[in-house]
Amino acid sequence: MTERISQFTHAGFTFDVIDSGPLDGTPVVLLHGFPQRATSWAQVAEQLHAEGFRTYALDQRGYSPGARPRSRFAYRITGLVSDVKALIDQIGRPVHLVGHDWGSAVAWAVAGNHPDDVLSLTAVSVAHPGAFMKSMLSSSQILKSYYMLLFQLPFLPERILSRPGGFGEKMLRASGMDRTMIETFRSEIVADGALRGGLGYYRSLFLGANQVGRRVSVPTTYVWSDGDTALVRRGADLNPQFVTGPYELEVIHGATHWLPDQNADQLAASIVKRVRSV
Repeated sequence: MTERISQFTHAGFTFDVIDSGPLDGTPVVLLHGFPQRATSWAQVAEQLHAEGFRTYALDQRGYSPGARPRSRFAYRITGLVSDVKALIDQIGRPVHLVGHDWGSAVAWAVAGNHPDDVLSLTAVSVAHPGAFMKSMLSSSQILKSYYMLLFQLPFLPERILSRPGGFGEKMLRASGMDRTMIETFRSEIVADGALRGGLGYYRSLFLGANQVGRRVSVPTTYVWSDGDTALVRRGADLNPQFVTGPYELEVIHGATHWLPDQNADQLAASIVKRVRSV
């Protein structure tokens, strides 16, 4: 494709895309997590461009201003997967797929359900949803995931996370977010009205659980950090049960959950290695 994609429409919504890098570069789709947007990939994308790749960082459902449905049912995994599939169709060729946090959960499901559209997968922080759910039953993961239950409540999570300097921001700081990231969260998520949509992912968590267990056959790298306060090692250990293609685990030692922001060099190297293996 010789033209840039800044927006596309799907299912009645309009999605924003940061399309950058060489026009003739190999396409790499980047999916952000909570509570961030496509800009969280800026440092990683810059390094991928230097390697000759073209990146498409998607503001996902709930984050793009033109794609913020209010109902939690709109955030079921099937809808999130269909959004990414629509972007790949717009690009017009199979892509290398990268996801962090919730973007990783979506990327696993895209790769499992549409293997012909995905050349490789680099999943960051969040293990395959099937491995994640099994880790809840066999490790301390369920204790680490207490906030997922908190986010099921109406209104209260929005209040907690919207208050400057409040408990919500203290949670984010404890997870490793620095001052600049907190300021970006305030402007891009809270002030811009994306918080409710981001929370919709958690509130629909149990509405499509039967859609996420499909095994992944594409070449896959899982990148996990041992300083992640939200995700334990057990998910990584269970991942191979859900990947039938070539698979590699890469552990970034001493790093927090926020790898695209704080460990862009190492993460970009992992992505480049996986892409070039195909």
